[in-house]
Amino acid sequence: MQFGIPRETAPGETRVAVTPETAKKLVAQGHTVRIQSGAGIAASVPDAAYQAA
Repeated sequence: MQFGIPRETAPGETRVAVTPETAKKLVAQGHTVRIQSGAGIAASVPDAAYQAA
């Protein structure tokens, strides 16, 4: 299964749909996770954290 995680566009929204830890678990289960650049910035999760996962 493929998951797409977009960046939130609502003003003041700081949540992100998937954390790096969750993305890591999904990949380990054989799924593909695609995360839009900057998706975690408002939640203080840099792109590098997702790339490391």
